[in-house]
Amino acid sequence: MKIKSDLFEWTAGKVKGFSGKELLNQEKGTLKLVKVDSLSVYPEHIHPDKTEYAYVIQGNPEFIIDSVHHTSETGDFLVFPVNTKHSIQNNTSSECILLVGSVEN
Repeated sequence: MKIKSDLFEWTAGKVKGFSGKELLNQEKGTLKLVKVDSLSVYPEHIHPDKTEYAYVIQGNPEFIIDSVHHTSETGDFLVFPVNTKHSIQNNTSSECILLVGSVEN
């Protein structure tokens, strides 16, 4: 199966400044493109049943994983282990594009 993500519309997320394009939604895992608007913050949260990950396609978002701040750039890959507090911040004046997925544990 081939998916042409540029044909999908960005769908507003639960948090202001975050929108996505769902690429895969399976019982044990998901994958989506996520656009993070300038100066947007996804609040700290925990996933009790899955490991989440993010690959930076564009921009310089900051990830907070278990209270540790990680600055990032294009090509960085970050993992948010199960039951670990994490959040995403875009403290820049440009949008960020991420590939975000999860795997059920």
